[in-house]
Amino acid sequence: MDRLLEILGSIADVETTAYLLQQDFVVFGLVAIALLGLLAGAIGPFIVMRQMSFSVHGTSELALTGAAAALLFGANLGLGAVLGSVIAALMFGLMGSRASQRDSSIGVIMAFGLGLAVLFIHLYPGRTGASFSLLTGQIVGVSQHGIVQMAIVAAIVCGALVLLYRPLVFSSADPEVAAARGVPVRALNLVFAVLVGLAAAQAVQIVGALLVLSLLITPAAAAAAVTSSPGRSIALTIVFAEVAAVGGMLLSLAPGVPVSVFVTTISFVIYLACRAVAAARR
Repeated sequence: MDRLLEILGSIADVETTAYLLQQDFVVFGLVAIALLGLLAGAIGPFIVMRQMSFSVHGTSELALTGAAAALLFGANLGLGAVLGSVIAALMFGLMGSRASQRDSSIGVIMAFGLGLAVLFIHLYPGRTGASFSLLTGQIVGVSQHGIVQMAIVAAIVCGALVLLYRPLVFSSADPEVAAARGVPVRALNLVFAVLVGLAAAQAVQIVGALLVLSLLITPAAAAAAVTSSPGRSIALTIVFAEVAAVGGMLLSLAPGVPVSVFVTTISFVIYLACRAVAAARR
């Protein structure tokens, strides 16, 4: 209890926060989490429209499998997380289009993938802290190379969403009618699965696999509660995700607690506020 009161009291420590903002690793972390907020805000509304929240959770969990494999074979952990997430997302997209089929497939694949992650970590002869850090995030470990990688991924995902905006909205709202009108729904599903995998892999490296939904789902769910327009929903989601991401990073500096604690809290408060606004309108 004393530690909790100490953390709450140190949030307002402006001097410590200002000092830390002068450090390179903090600046890198802020840039990375701002890019993640933009990425999550852009893709989040489509995830909510397509009812893919559980798929995102499974994809983020299997980023750990990719990272553990990379750790065992001496490859880059970030690249391993990206490959693990993309492969998992593609498998989720291929195995079942109905919600019931999709959920059971995700559960089966996720359980098998996490079993492989345990095996890879067990076989690794050295320390495995880097792999386990993907469960809770590693914002202070973001390097300049990591920022460049995240910027490239964000540009790819956002560019693809702009190009595919109309067919994505159409197929998300009514896939049967979209298919009847000639929209390549199955191909779009696979492309979108890859985009989700890329976004989830980046989020895992910041907030961790266990809390990735706080940025990819919660801001989009909050926006969906107050507007039904896809364009306004994306704009609001980006604002909400940036407030949660950057605000959570700034609040976590002085207390020295994981950034995911504040990111999830701010996201949840925004969600509750939007639900309250929606209820007041009704």
